[in-house]
Amino acid sequence: MNFAFPTGPRSLSIKRWALALLAGGALAAAAQDFPAKPVELTVLFPAGSSADVVARVLADGMSKQLGQPVTVVNRPGAGGAIGYKYVYGQKPDGYSMVFNSNSISTVHYSGLTPFDYKAFDPVARVTVELPVVAVKGDSPWNSLKDLVEYARQKPGALKVGNSGLGSHTHITGVGFFNDQRVEVSHVPFGQAQVVTSLLGGHIDAVVQLPGALAPLAKAGNVKVLGVLASQREPAFPNVPTAIEQGMKFQADMWRGIAVPRGTPKPVVARLEQAVRAAVNTPEFRAQGEKLGFAPAFQPATDFGPTIAADDQLLARAMEKAGLRKTQ
Repeated sequence: MNFAFPTGPRSLSIKRWALALLAGGALAAAAQDFPAKPVELTVLFPAGSSADVVARVLADGMSKQLGQPVTVVNRPGAGGAIGYKYVYGQKPDGYSMVFNSNSISTVHYSGLTPFDYKAFDPVARVTVELPVVAVKGDSPWNSLKDLVEYARQKPGALKVGNSGLGSHTHITGVGFFNDQRVEVSHVPFGQAQVVTSLLGGHIDAVVQLPGALAPLAKAGNVKVLGVLASQREPAFPNVPTAIEQGMKFQADMWRGIAVPRGTPKPVVARLEQAVRAAVNTPEFRAQGEKLGFAPAFQPATDFGPTIAADDQLLARAMEKAGLRKTQ
């Protein structure tokens, strides 16, 4: 039997409906067979970085769940923009993922990508790293309130180091002190130099992720005054958050998995399931304890709103820091 589309005024809408039905059927079939080949995970930082190490442990766990290799490919550069642009240009079929982070917003507002977080579909949050404020162990400040009060009394005198211009710790520091309506001097460094400069007395305080400070805090060389995040940092369980100290501010650093927008929902669900299983393994938790991150699985339905809310926070902070290039 031969099938022919009708002709006439109604034929165009009928053809579109039929083609859409056929396309939907093809996507559903492809999703049902997913994955039929290896899946690629783009990491925005070089091999050997903490993000790379986490991604490789995650990829190994996902491979076991999916029955296909999950291959990590490092595409560093431009604060993550190179990796985001690559994945943005791939087919929305689930075979190209990006190990994303808050940087999806910072690269956009820095003018490095023409698209924002909406160009990707969230799969799952994987980890959170909680930025903290620390000072030398022998400093006179014992809380965030002490530090802010000093900054209020001496505008611009407090020198606060971070991991580099436009970094998460830089934007977090700017956002926090601006929210307290105090003026400080933000000093960008590389991660290694900022801690060394604090210990050498060249700066007064740092905003850093916990992995860089935990050994020094244990030895008494630095004092952690507060956690600029939604929860206490496990490495410093006795240190209260800024919110607990009466300052409504949080800037969790998260990492997760995203795919090009339009990826079939069954494929996203399959990847989400694999991420959940991988994050819950003892191997993944052990890496968290070693590198200073907390496993923090969040499904796609919750991860999307997390990204959206964080995007607004970063947009405001980058504007205050004079780093925002797009509107």
